[in-house]
Amino acid sequence: MSYKAGPIYPCNPATARSESTKLGVDPKGEKLIYTNGRAVIIRDLNHIGLAHAYTQHTQTATVARFSPSGYYAASADIAGNVRIWDVTQAENSLKLAIRPLSGKINDLAWDGESKRIIVGGEGKDKFGAAFFMDSGSSCGEIAGHAKPITALSVRHQRPFRAVSGSDDNSLILHTAVPFKYDKMINTHNRFVRDVAFSPNGELFASVASDGNLFFYEGKTGEVKGQVEREATSSLMACSWASDSSKIATAGADGVVSIWDAASFKSIQSYTVGSDIPSQQNGIVYANPNTLVSISLSGTLNVFDTRESSSTKWRTLQGPTKAVTASAISASDDGKGATFYAGSFDGTMKKFDIGETYGEREGQCENVEGTGHSARVVGLSANDKGKVWSAGWDDKVAAIEGESFASSSLPTKAQPSAIAATPDAVYVATSAGLEVQQSGSSSTLVSTPTTAVAVHHGSNSDILAYSSGKTVTLTTTSPQATLGSFEDNRGEVLSLAFSPDGKYLAAGDATGRIVLIDVEKKETAISSKWTFHTGRVVTLDWAKSGKRLASGGLDENIYIWDTEKQLKNIPIRNAHPGGVSGVAWSEGSTKLISAGADGIVRTWTIPEL
Repeated sequence: MSYKAGPIYPCNPATARSESTKLGVDPKGEKLIYTNGRAVIIRDLNHIGLAHAYTQHTQTATVARFSPSGYYAASADIAGNVRIWDVTQAENSLKLAIRPLSGKINDLAWDGESKRIIVGGEGKDKFGAAFFMDSGSSCGEIAGHAKPITALSVRHQRPFRAVSGSDDNSLILHTAVPFKYDKMINTHNRFVRDVAFSPNGELFASVASDGNLFFYEGKTGEVKGQVEREATSSLMACSWASDSSKIATAGADGVVSIWDAASFKSIQSYTVGSDIPSQQNGIVYANPNTLVSISLSGTLNVFDTRESSSTKWRTLQGPTKAVTASAISASDDGKGATFYAGSFDGTMKKFDIGETYGEREGQCENVEGTGHSARVVGLSANDKGKVWSAGWDDKVAAIEGESFASSSLPTKAQPSAIAATPDAVYVATSAGLEVQQSGSSSTLVSTPTTAVAVHHGSNSDILAYSSGKTVTLTTTSPQATLGSFEDNRGEVLSLAFSPDGKYLAAGDATGRIVLIDVEKKETAISSKWTFHTGRVVTLDWAKSGKRLASGGLDENIYIWDTEKQLKNIPIRNAHPGGVSGVAWSEGSTKLISAGADGIVRTWTIPEL
């Protein structure tokens, strides 16, 4: 039986302080292209569900650009590889794979005919290269810099020209074709961050860490002028409007400015913020009226330049780091759900899931308030509208709707998992098992525990926890041990009760899933569910109690059935880097997952 991949809800671009983030846009001005980790994301600016992820890079991707024809994309990574692939088909068939540089590629640019590509970065013997997109054979050289190239642009009209900017503070103009050194331009006194030819080819511009924006004649490189800026903060990126009349810049002071190319004067500016996360790292003119910038925090800001107000814009959210924990919480009316995803950096995002949201389904927003400052290791919904989270900052926090509760609870040691009921919160830590109940904390077990699960009963909770390879079942009131099981071959990392409390699933570090019959207090399945080749870190039961979804660090998701134990449905290579969370969103056929790629994916899985 085959599964069907549904819409994906993408991660936002990866950002780094004092580095320009490269944003690209398709020729129609409808889709952004950017990178995060090994993934290249194509994201529709107006429709949430029309995102696409290209995950064929084996190294961290650094830059991606659409060809001017709109049929291909070129993406590059930290190892110097460039992949050119078809964007018109979902399969993204590969046109060319080539390694023009021996180190990290910082930028690439297409020529106006979609035939040639130039790249620049941190090679060992050279900092740039030029080649044909179909054969990979050289079409000149990008040379003359003493330090790595940070930005490139190609004039799209004949006679072709190329300009490169570098950490050696200089620009170099190249004639073409073939590309060869023409002259060096030394207008900046700090690192060059971005260069861009105007769409009509008459001018090109450069921005740098010295805070200056210079304009040059497109064919000769003669300096035409510079803008007068009061601020001296770095300019990180620039992008021309499609009519070549104005250019936008992104500043490290959190200001996005639009400049007139004829008078060199500012005609509009937006102050995104003055704090460090609001620094603007990249910018692109998507279409004549839409400008998109990226903040250091990873937030995409979408400006409508027709809007007279300089304080109104919309934002696009998404995880920027690996998702390390997730949970789903059904809405009060039972028609929709909220999927919470906690990341390696402690940030928390929430996604609207369910057809009741219509076009807004999949919309991502930040969970506001004071959450975690380090990796989120566990999330658990208590079925009363509250979601509890545990993090490596040794804290347990509660999320109610849009934001974190005002206070958090400390743990005695580093948490590894969390399970919540309406009355209590159980936390597995390196020092034992803690229970947080009505404001007080007590220790139930004093040996290190790695996983915990709870089934809420009317009189007593049934609790399962693991220490090493041993799973122990207990009741909470009165506190009594029901049994212990040692069928797992590795350290147990995930536990999950079926909704009716009949079964307990235990996933371990060897990839084995053991099924325990709670009523009979015996092992129901010990060696049939062993298809994972890596650590099983997440388990979730469908509401029917028949189907179990598991996710592991082997990048795979498996669907198991208690009535058809010898069959399974594999979803292979679901998340590059590993799966960290799975949850059933509707019945027993709709699944949602998250992983190390920061992407939330949806799946439709037929009955076995």
